[in-house]
Amino acid sequence: MKNDTANLQQQFDTSLAFILAGLPVQQGIAVAYSGGLDSSVLLQLALNFCAARNIGLFAFHVHHGISPNADSWLNHCEAEAARCAAVFDARKVQIDPAAKDGIEASARTERYRALGAMCQAHQAQLLLTAHHQDDQAETLLLQLLRGSGVAGLSGMDKYNQAPKLLGTDTVTIGRPLLEVTRQALLDYGASKDISFVEDESNADPRYARNALRLQVMPILSEISPGFAERLARSAQHAQSAHRMLLELAGQDYRLCACDGGLDMDKMQGFGDDRIDNLLRFWLSTTGVRMPTTARLAEMRKQLFAARADARITVSHDGLGIHRYESKIYASRDLPADAQPAMPRDFQWQGEALMRFPEFNGSLYFEPAEFGLEPEWLKRQNLTLRLREGGERIKLGPNRPTRDIKSHYQTLRIPFWQRQRLPFVCAGKELLFAAGVGMDTAHCIDGSTELIQLRWEADTA
Repeated sequence: MKNDTANLQQQFDTSLAFILAGLPVQQGIAVAYSGGLDSSVLLQLALNFCAARNIGLFAFHVHHGISPNADSWLNHCEAEAARCAAVFDARKVQIDPAAKDGIEASARTERYRALGAMCQAHQAQLLLTAHHQDDQAETLLLQLLRGSGVAGLSGMDKYNQAPKLLGTDTVTIGRPLLEVTRQALLDYGASKDISFVEDESNADPRYARNALRLQVMPILSEISPGFAERLARSAQHAQSAHRMLLELAGQDYRLCACDGGLDMDKMQGFGDDRIDNLLRFWLSTTGVRMPTTARLAEMRKQLFAARADARITVSHDGLGIHRYESKIYASRDLPADAQPAMPRDFQWQGEALMRFPEFNGSLYFEPAEFGLEPEWLKRQNLTLRLREGGERIKLGPNRPTRDIKSHYQTLRIPFWQRQRLPFVCAGKELLFAAGVGMDTAHCIDGSTELIQLRWEADTA
């Protein structure tokens, strides 16, 4: 694809029309507008596209506050947006210079979070960024240096959703310039006399991306002219491979999924690579960050190499990954400094439910033909507490009294859930065990409406 100034608008229009296919833009198209050359050219191209089609245009600017020139950049962007008759909005963000992932990653996180917030505020469903072919090449080189897998080597997509990054799943990020070289943007900006600002940090080689742009890529251009286009093609090949891996993982997930977890017996015959592919897919549904290759291999080893009756829990990114009865499950870990909930005394006054945040759930009081007499229950000094050991319960008039552990085993309640299931007591008398049922010692049959207890844990 040629990238001269004469056909850049046509290339942009074709690319953006492809992104827009099937995507509603009732409120208009938003441009992530920093004021630099790339986003300034993007704003002009988007203005021409929208004006020809009577589509609204937004220009969203993020003020990082890092540069002493940030205020003047904000003023420049506001003035240029007014000239383009684009609706302008800006957000000021705070960047932590001591962020664990570095100031680059922190700035990126805050920038996209602010852009997502502005899209939501203006109900914009498409956000355009000025990423171009050279950016794609830089991204691929960075991922290679990090030892990334197929997903990382796929680079940037022409469009995608990023709910964790933007804080919303209603916005699509579009990159209509991804097949355009930066030189073409420079030429277009010069030919159209587009006004833009220069970010002095772009010349700082301490940032990895800048070092690649300033020191490595010029050498690569001398050694292999046109390398950026070929790297972008490699990213497309990686994207194709990644799609195939996702398709295989989806098929395996449908085969092995059970009760929110994975059935290990159905993975018999899978090689390690295929198991890892499925585990990554499954973990992606939980919203956690992906483990490293080494961490994933260790996780697989612990889950699959243990004896059949072993109780295995592997922690990752706030998630407890458990093996139980040849199944793999996931649950949110309690915070490392979390203390077990202390017993909570309460009285029931006829409520349909009572919320207990410290136990992460709610106790429901539901009408039943066999249960507790309401007036009797109101007179009791009740306690909600966790398991202390030695509890026994009788679930039916003609059933034996058994210890709670036996009921847990019979009901196949996983071991990591047992420590969070509370009990309701009246004094020393057990009335109810969450996940197990009512003790019948105080339950009666009657024509009047009686009460059964039910516990419902929070889902989040």
